[in-house]
Amino acid sequence: MTPRVVLADDHGAIREGLRIMLEAHGVDVVGEASDGAVAVRNAASLRPDVVLMDLRMPGVDGVTATREIVAAGSAQVLVLTSFDEDELVDGALRAGAAGFLLKTTDAATLVDAVRRVAGGEGVLDPRVTRRALALIPRSVDSGGGEPVPGVDLLTDREREVLDAMRAGQSNQQISDALGISVATVKTHVSNVLAKLGARSRAHAVALVVGEA
Repeated sequence: MTPRVVLADDHGAIREGLRIMLEAHGVDVVGEASDGAVAVRNAASLRPDVVLMDLRMPGVDGVTATREIVAAGSAQVLVLTSFDEDELVDGALRAGAAGFLLKTTDAATLVDAVRRVAGGEGVLDPRVTRRALALIPRSVDSGGGEPVPGVDLLTDREREVLDAMRAGQSNQQISDALGISVATVKTHVSNVLAKLGARSRAHAVALVVGEA
C-alpha cells in the first residue's frame, strides 16, 4: 500500500523538504496546509491515510486540528514536534494523535512511521514520550497507588499486548512474539483502547506508564 499524506506546517520550506523526502521513498503527498484550519479541510476532502502535523501554527493550532481530524475520522495524525513543545504534545496525545516524532528525525524513520501509522499502528519516539508522558495526570504512581481505571478489565493476553505496545513493538512484531495473527493483534489493541478509555495507542501507553 502506498500511504497518502497531507503535510501541515506553516513553513513552506519545511513542507517542501518533507515532500521531497517522502516522495523519494514512495509516499504519495496528496496535499499541504499552512495552518490547522486548512489541514482539517484538506483531511476531510482528500481523505489521506496520514496527516503529518506541526503543532505550532497560526490560527487553528495543530492540537485543535488533530482533535477535529480524529473526531471526524478523516485520517490518522502523526505529529512532528520539537523539544520545547511538551504541553502541546500532551494536548495532541489527548486529542488522539497516533504518533509523535521529532522534527530532526531521519528519512528512514519518518517513512517507516508514516507507513506504520497508515497501517493503524502507533509510533512513539522515546525522546518525545519520556518528557511528554510525565505531563499526563494519572491515578497511579510508580510507588503502587490505585490501578489505572480499566486495567483490571484486561485479559492476560490483552496485558501482554499492552506490554508490547509500551515497548514500541509493531503489530507484526507482537504477532510474531505471541504467535497470533496480525488481525488478532489488532482486535486486542482495540479492546485495550476501549477498556482504558484511550484515544490512541500512544494515549494508552501514556495512561499506564510506570505500571508494574
